[in-house]
Amino acid sequence: MPLHPIVRSASLGVEHLFDRVLCVAGALLFSQAPEFMQQYQQRLEGHLDEARATLARFQAAAAQAGLTLDQLVQAADRNADPAMAKLGGVAHDTVLRVDQLAADDSALRGASIAARPFVFLAHADWKLARATLDIYRPALPTTLEGLCYALTGVMVFLSLYYLLVRGPVTRHLRRRAAARAAAAA
Repeated sequence: MPLHPIVRSASLGVEHLFDRVLCVAGALLFSQAPEFMQQYQQRLEGHLDEARATLARFQAAAAQAGLTLDQLVQAADRNADPAMAKLGGVAHDTVLRVDQLAADDSALRGASIAARPFVFLAHADWKLARATLDIYRPALPTTLEGLCYALTGVMVFLSLYYLLVRGPVTRHLRRRAAARAAAAA
C-alpha cells in the first residue's frame, strides 16, 4: 500500500532535517579536535617552559660550583649522602623531560593539517592530555584547520548515516515492495 503523498512529503522533510542535523553535529564535534590540540599544545609549552626554567637553575648551580651539568650529576650520583644522590637523578630526569617535551612540541608545530591528529597521537603525553581535557573549553575554531576538520566531520557523519542507516532501510523497503508486487502479481 503506497504512502499518502502528505506522509511521504513529511517523511522526506524529516529525513532532510535529520541529515542537516547530522552535518551540524559532525562539524561541531570534529572541529573540536584542533581546538583541543591547541589547548593541549599551550599546556605542553607551559610545562616545557617550567622544565627549562628548572634545568636553568641546575645549570646555574653547576656553573657556580665550576662544573658542567653532567659533572654535577655525576658528582651527586657518587655522593654518599642519599639526598644528594637523589638530586643528581632529579637533574638528569629534568634534562630528559626538557628533551622529550621539546621534541613533542616541535613535532606538533611542524605537522601539516592532515598529519596533525596522527602526530598528536604519536607524541601525546597522556597525563598532559588528560589534564587538558579536565579544563577543556569547547570553541569554534575559525581557522583553515578548523574548517577542514568540520568538513571531515560532516563527511564522516553523513557517510555513517547513509551506509549504516539509510542504505539498509532503503534496501529493506525496496525488497518489501518487490515482495508485495510479486505477491500481487
